[in-house]
Amino acid sequence: MSFDNLLKQAIHEHQSVIAALEPLVPRIAAVAEAMRHCLKSGGKILLMGNGGSAADSQHIAAEIVGRYKKERKGMPAIALTTDTSILTSVGNDYGFDFIFSRQVEALCTPNDLVMGFSTSGNSRNVVLAIEKAKEIGAVTVGMTGGTGGKLASLCEHNLIMPSADTPRIQEAHIFIGHSLCDLVEAD
Repeated sequence: MSFDNLLKQAIHEHQSVIAALEPLVPRIAAVAEAMRHCLKSGGKILLMGNGGSAADSQHIAAEIVGRYKKERKGMPAIALTTDTSILTSVGNDYGFDFIFSRQVEALCTPNDLVMGFSTSGNSRNVVLAIEKAKEIGAVTVGMTGGTGGKLASLCEHNLIMPSADTPRIQEAHIFIGHSLCDLVEAD
């Protein structure tokens, strides 16, 4: 297949997944409302994921702390993927499965919202962190794909991308992440 055809196919697949998000609009709006409530109540948003999902969690945290489109006061969000000393010490002492749950245990309060990115919904370290967040009483959000995996039954809010293809799921995650930031900033 030529490069032109590969690119056209990727564009078509991307557009198909984005168009298929429309039925998720009420769920996306509910997550945005939960985020707004969390922030207005003095809570913070904790985000996590592995690999590309780690980058996605950092990206969305940056939009919340900095700004998305609007000049406004910074809002509290932390990507649990960024502190290499915590990640490596917890990974070394307890195991990679606990790199996020230990941070949730230390940082999360019942006023917070915890968002886990996992294209499969089965990333063990994300699942354990969501379980810990639920124990604490925080609002939980799963950003997944395919069937939603284990996170689908754990999270209070589930945004399951209508695809089983990791790149398309991640593209949809960023679209929804940007949409959430836009809604959080709305008057």
